[in-house]
Amino acid sequence: MAWRGCVMKWAKTEFIRSTNTTSRSSRLSPHNQQRCGFRREAKRSETKKGNVTQETKASPSEAGTPGPPPPPPKVPRPTLFKPLMFTVGFTGCSFGAAAILQYETLKSKVQSAKEEEEKLLEGSEDMAYWHDWWNQLSGFQRQAILLMSLVDDFWGSLTEGQRTVTGIIAVNAVVLCCWRIPLMQRGMIKYFTSNPASKTKCLPMILSSFSHYSIIHMVSNMYVLWTFSSGIVSLLGKEQFLAVYMSAGVISTMISYMCKTATGRLYPSLGASGAVMAVLAAVCAKVPEAKLGIIFLPMVTFTAGNALKALIAIDAAGLLLGWRLFDHAAHLGGALFGIWYVAYGHKLIWRKREPLVKLWHDMRSVGGSRGGPGVGGAGSGPR
Repeated sequence: MAWRGCVMKWAKTEFIRSTNTTSRSSRLSPHNQQRCGFRREAKRSETKKGNVTQETKASPSEAGTPGPPPPPPKVPRPTLFKPLMFTVGFTGCSFGAAAILQYETLKSKVQSAKEEEEKLLEGSEDMAYWHDWWNQLSGFQRQAILLMSLVDDFWGSLTEGQRTVTGIIAVNAVVLCCWRIPLMQRGMIKYFTSNPASKTKCLPMILSSFSHYSIIHMVSNMYVLWTFSSGIVSLLGKEQFLAVYMSAGVISTMISYMCKTATGRLYPSLGASGAVMAVLAAVCAKVPEAKLGIIFLPMVTFTAGNALKALIAIDAAGLLLGWRLFDHAAHLGGALFGIWYVAYGHKLIWRKREPLVKLWHDMRSVGGSRGGPGVGGAGSGPR
C-alpha cells in the first residue's frame, strides 16, 4: 500500500508540472510530449468515465426508476412415471408376500400343534429334574428368569393387533433417533423424506412412512395406530393388515406427489399419517356405528362414521385452500384407499390369492417333501 501511494503521488506531481509547462511555452519537446501524452490519457479516462456515468443515468433500473421485474426461472415439472410403476409393483409385492407369510404361519402353527400333541402322549418330564435345575441357578439367573416371565405375561396379555403394531412403533422410534444424529442428516433427508422434485423418488415413498422428525408427531400417529390396531387386525388378519399398511404408505405418497406436481408446490414430506389414515378409515367404514372419544375429553363421544366424514372434510378443505400444516393430499389418499379396500379391494385382491399360494406350495413340495396344510381358498372369509 505504501508503494502504491508513492506512485499515485508521483503521477499527480507530473500531471501538475505538465500543465504549468504547457501554459508557459508552446514548444513541445520529447519530454513534454511524454507528459502531454500522460495528460491525454487522463482526459480519455475522464471522458470514458463521463460516458459510463451518462449510460448509468440513462439506465432506469439503476437511476431509481422501477423497471420490469425479471421473469422467474421456469422449473420443469418432475415426471411421475417411475413413482407410479413403483407404487403398482410395491403394492402387488406386498400382498403377494402377505399371502405367502400367511401360508407359512399356518403351516408352522399346525406343525407346532402336532409336536405338542406328541409330547402330551409321551408324558411330561420328571418334575424332580426341573426342581434340581432351579436349585442350581444363581440368584441373578433366577431374577432374570422371573423378569422374562413377567415380560412374557405382558406380551401374552396384548391383543394380536397390538403385538403386530409394536414392531412398527419400534421401527418409527429408531428412525426418530436417527434424525438426532448429525452425521446421518444428509442421508435421512435424501431417503426418509418424500419430495417429487428430488432425484430419489421411489425409495422414500415407503421409508418416509416410518419417518418422524417431531416426537409429538410420532406419538400422535402411533397412538392412533395402537388404538385401531385390534380392530383392523381382527377384521383383516395380521398378514393382510401389514400389506394394507405398507401399500397405503406408498399410495398416499403417490397422491401427494401428484398434487404437489399439479400445484407446483414441491416441498418434502414425512410421517406415517397416510398409512394411519388408511387404517382409521378402514375401521370406521367397516364399523361406522362404533363409539369413539377424545383422550383429553372423555365426556365427548361420536360415531366412527361421523369422525371419518369430519376428517375427510378437514383434509379436503386444507387441500383446496392450500394449508401446509399437514400433507392433506397424503391424508386424503390414505383415507380413500382404506375405504376402497374394505369395500372392494378385499374381494379384488385378497380373495384371489389362491393361485399364488398354490404355486408357492408346489415350489415348497418339490423334492418329495411333505406338503403343508391346506389354506383357505377364495371364499374363506376376510382372514
